[in-house]
Amino acid sequence: MAKKQQFGLSVVEVEPLHEKVYAEIVRALVSGRFEPGQKLTSRKLAQELGTSDMPVRAALMRLQAQQALRPLPNGSLEVPQITASEFAQLMDARTVVEGAATERAASIINGNNLRTIRKLSEELTSAARAGDIDRYLAANYDFKFTIYRHCGNAPLLFLIETLWMQIGPFLRRYSGSFDGALSGILEIDYHEDALEALEKGDGPKAREAIVRDISEGAAYLLKHAEFTAD
Repeated sequence: MAKKQQFGLSVVEVEPLHEKVYAEIVRALVSGRFEPGQKLTSRKLAQELGTSDMPVRAALMRLQAQQALRPLPNGSLEVPQITASEFAQLMDARTVVEGAATERAASIINGNNLRTIRKLSEELTSAARAGDIDRYLAANYDFKFTIYRHCGNAPLLFLIETLWMQIGPFLRRYSGSFDGALSGILEIDYHEDALEALEKGDGPKAREAIVRDISEGAAYLLKHAEFTAD
């Protein structure tokens, strides 16, 4: 027989440790904290996360199954290198799903959410002007995903995150571009246009801005970045 609750309080759900570890490694991937070709081991990640080896191993197995990490003969894992054609396909897929999520979110996002998105937009611009690639990539992730989480479609959000796990590390290649001045990225960055459209509740315009942001970024990297051979 279930024990009767004296005060009528709801049970507090505690997120399992392995889920927290998985979420932290995913965030590191999508926000470009790892670089393409970087080797990862459960031992080193566990040390940095301050946890045991087991939840890290579980997270890495999930990420390998999602093709976000590749196994190496010595048992460690590698952040995948990608070819130009793979990169182009991933970025093309991003325009489809992220454009759709943005348009859907435009009719749902309210005033409080817009204030948060506006602050993230300002942080994105500030990071670019400061030439801080780590801040820029983190702000870029936070800005876009704060929008996408309002799309009202969990499977769509899952697809977006899966694509970002594969593409996020490669976006660090922006850091060596624009003649060493990261502020040049603002010429092909349309987050302010997306914000303006969202504030007006204009879904199609917001979608157009996000698609342009992804497409022009892809075109720039395809022209200037180094890829592995096909």
